[in-house]
Order: sequence, then C-alpha cells, then structure tokens
Amino acid sequence: MQKNINIQNKKARFLFEIIDTYTAGIVLTGTEIKSIRSSKASIAESFCEFNEQGELFVINMTIEEYAFGNYYNHRPKAERKLLLSKKELKKLLKEVQTSGLTIIPLRLFINEKGFAKVDIALAKGKKLYDKRETIKDRDNKRDLDRVKKIFK
Repeated sequence: MQKNINIQNKKARFLFEIIDTYTAGIVLTGTEIKSIRSSKASIAESFCEFNEQGELFVINMTIEEYAFGNYYNHRPKAERKLLLSKKELKKLLKEVQTSGLTIIPLRLFINEKGFAKVDIALAKGKKLYDKRETIKDRDNKRDLDRVKKIFK
C-alpha cells in the first residue's frame, strides 16, 4: 500500500542534549506532501523559531520541488508552520526565552492516517568535550559488541 516514510535528523543527538520531545503536525501544500511521500525531504540543518504572534515555524527544512508539479509548485526552503496545542506552545516559548534552549526537529514521518508529523525536541547544545565523550562511548560500545560476538 504505502511505504513507511521516516526522515531522521541524525546529527541532532550528537550536537544537542535532548531535554523534552513533542510531536507536531505541519502545514503543507499539495506538492509538498507529495514530495515527502516520495522521501524527497531533509531536516538536517533545520531548526524551529517563534514569530511575533507566538506561532512555531520550522526554518531551513528542505522539501524538494515535486517533479510533476507545474507553476503550483512550492519553494524548497519555505518556512512551514507547526501545529501544537496552546499549552505546549506557551511552555516551549517560556523555556526558549528563559533558559536559552533551542527547538530542533528530530524526525519527519507520516502517521497511520496519512498526515505528515514532525518530532521536535527542546534541546541544549553540547560542548566540545561532551561530543568527545559521545564519540568515546560509541567506540567503546562497538568494541564491546565485537568482543561479545567473538565469544558467542
């Protein structure tokens, strides 16, 4: 029927310490959702920002132009509105303004009803030594898994 769409931001967990996650809807046009369904999107360098009215937008998310779209086609790097409840938006806005945290998209997917959703995270940037620690832990885990595999 429909293949599973799951577009990840792989660098996010390396560059940021994830504090809290939310699932948000996203406002798209017809050609944008068609491009997402054909896996022609990227959230690698994207982030989220509030506007003056307190609405949350995802910035720098790339959705390639739809191949069969004509002059109704969309702009690839347009700002796209995220849909969250007022309570969640107020909480996120307060955290961003007071703590200096940032909001980043972790995953873009299509749910079982066919709607495009974005998993966003309230995150804090990692320092250089934290990144080194992450690399060291990953290497140690890989070496340990190799040793376990030999002795099985």
